[in-house]
Amino acid sequence: MLAEAASSWRSAYVHIPFCARRCPYCDFAVVATDEPGGGDIDRYVEALVTEIGMEAVPFTVDAVNFGGGTPTRAEPAHLGRILDVIDARLGIIAGAEISIEANPEDWSDDRARELRSIGFNRVSFGVQSLDPVVLHALGRTHSPGQATNAMVAAGSAGFETVSVDLIYGTPEESEASWRRSVDGVLALEPNHLSAYALTVEGGTALSRSIIAGAPSPDPDEQADRFEYMDGAADEAGLIRYEVSNWARPGHACRYNLSTWMMGEYAAFGTGAHDHRFGARSRNIRRLDAYLARIDAGERAWSGSERLDAFESERERFMVGLRLATGVEQGSIGRPFLASEQGRRLTDAGVVGVRDGRVVVLRPMLTDLVARSVLSVSPDDC
Repeated sequence: MLAEAASSWRSAYVHIPFCARRCPYCDFAVVATDEPGGGDIDRYVEALVTEIGMEAVPFTVDAVNFGGGTPTRAEPAHLGRILDVIDARLGIIAGAEISIEANPEDWSDDRARELRSIGFNRVSFGVQSLDPVVLHALGRTHSPGQATNAMVAAGSAGFETVSVDLIYGTPEESEASWRRSVDGVLALEPNHLSAYALTVEGGTALSRSIIAGAPSPDPDEQADRFEYMDGAADEAGLIRYEVSNWARPGHACRYNLSTWMMGEYAAFGTGAHDHRFGARSRNIRRLDAYLARIDAGERAWSGSERLDAFESERERFMVGLRLATGVEQGSIGRPFLASEQGRRLTDAGVVGVRDGRVVVLRPMLTDLVARSVLSVSPDDC
């Protein structure tokens, strides 16, 4: 099974925090052009190269993912240099998935060909919507035409996987608008699709506007949006393999599968989280503090911890619930299913057991099930 194989994969994540502007819903470690440090791309790349160079143990990877932020704010030559250092210091297997996140407005035929020649073979576009009104509400600066043109250019340049991100449930979005976005994207035949419900994160501009009286996302409408997305993707030949992700056979994201299956991954850059050798560590989020630490010749860690056997098993179970194939019961599944909450979810048809694996039958309720798992204690196992 692909999901089980992913637990043995290793990967690397590179965080590029720079954005043209900060979207109102975003709580990631990003720096907009008009914020302090927003133009320090060259210096940041030097720091990344230095940080990767501090690696002392070979860690050959099956996948590399450049996320952000907007990685395509950096020049292809910078991105290629970072890839070269990862290969030299860690090692990248032949045929590895080399993925980059991109905004449509940064994309062009020339940019696509250059990134493909460097070694990138997968691109994920932050399209979010094909409705100009929704794009404006989300703070996006690209047009629907730029989004569709970017997808076409990536395919023409030879990218093996072209993925699209959509966001549903924006208050300005109508049912008809969402359907047009889904149908318009699927008409271009992407081989991977991610769709996420708009989430209100504390401290964001979106959360402040809602506190001030702006409308918030409606969970029932979001559930309807998800159902339409799932049905349309299925008709288009994409298979849902995780709560928010659909792919054609052979195009499931290797990096994401690895992290969901508790595989090991190295991570570099501001706010990046690393999971290797039985420990988790995380980098400083603030750009200036990260640069200062690297300039001082030190790793930019802000903290680390080791999960005990129980916490590691519970995390494996909770994250595995996101997968369409479900998760092996292990020592957590049995007490969870036997608990009052577990029986209630099973009786309601939210959770089921197939071939010894716990499966969430209604994907939109995965977070509810995960919260129920949190109530399982070591004494129950």
